[in-house]
Amino acid sequence: MWQPTSPTEPTSPPPVFEPSSRQKNPGRRIGQIVKLRPECVEEYKACHAKVWPEVLKQIKECSIEDYSIFYDDSTGILFASFKYVGYDYAGDMERMAQNPKVREWWQMTDKMQESLVPGAVSSEAGEPSWWKPVEEVFYQR
Repeated sequence: MWQPTSPTEPTSPPPVFEPSSRQKNPGRRIGQIVKLRPECVEEYKACHAKVWPEVLKQIKECSIEDYSIFYDDSTGILFASFKYVGYDYAGDMERMAQNPKVREWWQMTDKMQESLVPGAVSSEAGEPSWWKPVEEVFYQR
């Protein structure tokens, strides 16, 4: 004879959750430099105090974390540091470059900078890169 299931007995086995076979990428640290035009220091700092939300969103969507830009007033050098935690850096950078607001941001900020890369035309142009990659020679976690 049928009897109702007791409230303490499960009516079906609980779902089995298997851990994802894909772990989060621990990240690749990247450093880059470019020169800031001396007459643009205040304007550059002001625009970076209010980075456009579309640009911030695209940075995050392209697997970039811990992004900082430092400025050395004695040399005019901007130093950018970030961690890339994705799996396709070239593809993510291409997606970044396809965003119209990001391209507009680059056009605005490139005018305030001087590339240190021979032959660089703009951030939007791609290769050679506008910001010069620099080698990490020490890191302490």
